[in-house]
Amino acid sequence: MKCPFCSHFESKVVDSRPTDEGSSIRRRRECLACGKRFTTYETIESLPLVVIKKDGSRQTFDRNKVLGGLVKACEKRPVPLGTLEAAVSEIEQQLQNSLNREVQSNDIGELVMEHLKKIDEVVYVRFASVYRQFKDINTFMNELSKLLSNHE
Repeated sequence: MKCPFCSHFESKVVDSRPTDEGSSIRRRRECLACGKRFTTYETIESLPLVVIKKDGSRQTFDRNKVLGGLVKACEKRPVPLGTLEAAVSEIEQQLQNSLNREVQSNDIGELVMEHLKKIDEVVYVRFASVYRQFKDINTFMNELSKLLSNHE
């Protein structure tokens, strides 16, 4: 680590501890040349996820878009925002853990539907009706019957 005071490249770690969030480590270092101390932070490098949209375009994964879709689906339902944020974090973690840096948008939609089925069935049906673009009442009833058969 380069010293910010004398630009020497060697230092020793004097103290090391995790930050409050646990997402990084704070290190106190001492320069071996000038003896001055400085602080560095070490974080995990995360590679950006790229979402391949239905039209073939690509854009960076945005957890706020997923959360916004969930919030919209949950309007007038007793689902706490914390539950939705936890679901989005799980979805994002699943995507990060996969070895693919590019993910299809419909794969994200399927993950969202898996989580919504556990959270609230009404919200699941709302989201599915928009996501799967039900063309008529029969496709809607087929999805409901699948949900009911799994429920029993």
